[in-house]
Amino acid sequence: MKKEILINASIAGTRVAILENKKLVEIYVELPEQERMVGNIYKGVVENVFKGMGACFVDIGMEQNAFLRFSDIGEFFENYGPIIGDEEDLTLWKKQQEEKKRKNVPLVTNQEILVQVAKEPIGTKGARVTSEITLPGRFLVLVPGYSHVGVSRKIQSIRERRRLKHLARKIRPDGFGLIVRTVAEGKDEATLRKDLENLMKTWERIEKRARKEKGPVLLYKDMGMVSSIIRDLFTPDVDRVVVDSRRLYREIVSYLKDVSPNLVPRVELYRHPVPLFDAYDVEKEFDRCLSRRVWLKSGGYLLFDQTEALVAIDVNSGKYVSKGEQEEATYRLNLEAAQEIARQLRLRDLGGIIVIDFVDMPSQEKRDRLVAEFRRLLRNDRAKTSVAPISEFGLVEMTRERVRPSVMFSITEPCPVCDGLGHILSKPLVATKIEVAIRRIRTMRRDRRFFLYVHPVMVDYLTSGLWNRLRRMMLKNFVTIELVPDDKLNYQEFRIVSKKTGEDLTNLIKT
Repeated sequence: MKKEILINASIAGTRVAILENKKLVEIYVELPEQERMVGNIYKGVVENVFKGMGACFVDIGMEQNAFLRFSDIGEFFENYGPIIGDEEDLTLWKKQQEEKKRKNVPLVTNQEILVQVAKEPIGTKGARVTSEITLPGRFLVLVPGYSHVGVSRKIQSIRERRRLKHLARKIRPDGFGLIVRTVAEGKDEATLRKDLENLMKTWERIEKRARKEKGPVLLYKDMGMVSSIIRDLFTPDVDRVVVDSRRLYREIVSYLKDVSPNLVPRVELYRHPVPLFDAYDVEKEFDRCLSRRVWLKSGGYLLFDQTEALVAIDVNSGKYVSKGEQEEATYRLNLEAAQEIARQLRLRDLGGIIVIDFVDMPSQEKRDRLVAEFRRLLRNDRAKTSVAPISEFGLVEMTRERVRPSVMFSITEPCPVCDGLGHILSKPLVATKIEVAIRRIRTMRRDRRFFLYVHPVMVDYLTSGLWNRLRRMMLKNFVTIELVPDDKLNYQEFRIVSKKTGEDLTNLIKT
């Protein structure tokens, strides 16, 4: 499989596209005002403890408090006392330990704690944090407060796994755990030790700040999006990285010279006048990942409806013309849909609960085969997934790990007209609202003559025909209305102004 990473930088932000066999499978967007938070380490202050929820909220200095489950408070937290530093804070820590025992909770209000962001804030929800701190390097992940050694499951050779585990145990510092990453395959002890030394220096700086600073405070900021992708995803199976920014190109090459010099020749600076994403046909695919409807080659299509907590995907036959036996044709359509859904989940970075309504198939055997194939297709997904069998209602229910908001929520804003609903009020209903507003004003004031400011489309709607809606409205309510077109208003908006006083009366009748 040919893998490529494309990096496009502009004044509005940075986009990273990952291609497999020249097909877009993942896209990452980082805007200046939406910097990545995952991996950041904070000294937070516990604000609320909810024993019944088994969780607490931690102030980390952001607009919304972070959410910490008791189950995410690991062994490292037990060693946090000495990290605080001076004798006075140590005494406070011991008192807090006693209070926690009385309340049977691991944390108490106003307690300071080191936490790391595990999931970005999504919608109205704050960041999800954990007290199990990890520091990722190029080849190793340092885990303070633990003593275990692990090796990436993606390294399949049993001999290589044993070799790397032996090296990790040999260089592991006391009081720290180590996880060997996939890119460490084939690396020697000197390379791993150098990476470990850099991680230990970073941890020492974090400890030093933790002793000095009072929470809430940011102690460590993880790499930006581009740097983290190069660190985590630029593995030997990636054929090349193409970047259209000289600054980013120099940064990437400088980083790789230290950690993986053999990968430097695979980094290319894009110099052509045609935009990078256009040259690789990525721009069209990027636009498609925002579309509600995705067409399949067979003529069928997928519909994506996304909320903050749940995603519904509907498979429709559309223009699909079956050839041969009906159920077999439906099975082929569902298989094609499963392939595209697996790609779209990665491309749109959809997470949480996902419900898929495939085209119904009576055969249980074909249902089972479809789910098995869908699970196989999801193996390339780096996010953790869990797929349930097709339910009695013909639905596939699944979950996909969510670390950050989906692409749609990251790069779009709620429509100011429909307020994110995706629909606007019909013209008859807007006309009804105007009439209700006129009647309310009549009950509150003696005014009978008004200016009505509406969008030009509503002017046409209200005045079309001899016995038009505007005339009927005036006769019914014993008022005089003069329409004023205003293209600054949207279709749903209107303003009512008194002709006598010039006063804007719209706010009087808003509910």
